Amino acid sequence: MKKKSPKYLEAQKKIESGKFYDIEAAINLVKEVAYAKFDETIEVAYRLGVDPRHADQMIRGAIALPAGTGKSVRVAVIASGERLMEAEKAGADFVGGDDLVAKIAGGWLEFDRMIATPDMMGKIGRIGRILGPRGLMPNPKLGTVTMDVAKAVTEQKAGKVEYRTEKTGIIHVPIGKKSFDADKLLQNFKAINTAIIKAKPASAKGTYLKSLTLSATMSPAINVDTQQATSLAN
Repeated sequence: MKKKSPKYLEAQKKIESGKFYDIEAAINLVKEVAYAKFDETIEVAYRLGVDPRHADQMIRGAIALPAGTGKSVRVAVIASGERLMEAEKAGADFVGGDDLVAKIAGGWLEFDRMIATPDMMGKIGRIGRILGPRGLMPNPKLGTVTMDVAKAVTEQKAGKVEYRTEKTGIIHVPIGKKSFDADKLLQNFKAINTAIIKAKPASAKGTYLKSLTLSATMSPAINVDTQQATSLAN
């Protein structure tokens, strides 16, 4: 087992063992115990009572956080005709058609999100083996396959995050940076929390929200009161 650093152990002492904090207190505490010199990402982790092996219990989606993510997102758009100009005006970092597909096929991957128009998906399918494993494949359910490329680019640039249940029923989602004011982190938490709580599948039995933690990139996790989190979504 990897030995914990003195700073990690010192941070851990500030978190009361066995206590479930309300979200406001947890946000203030995570900002306090985030000890790294860089601007750490603040993340929530939901453990849900779902079985992702069943398609109807796979929780997946995307949401634009009201206060953004604090991260600069490089957006690539694959389209044709006037959609390319629309993407450029909206702030896309890279735009193209067959040329961009060929560039990616050659190993270029200097972007964080890809948006495509439906008519280009056949060509993008050729590079699916490159995009898929990296989570870069456009998906209509996530709003990244669309004719409204301007809106999609704007949302991605503003701080749209994707979430998906892992095999163990856990969802990890960033809600901002350590440098964010507590109220901005709370706004972002409420947005993602509402989306996940309201996505409860009808087929899911028993307790839906089993546990919820808040942590910074390098910090220990803080247990959050699941009853309060559930009530905030109602």
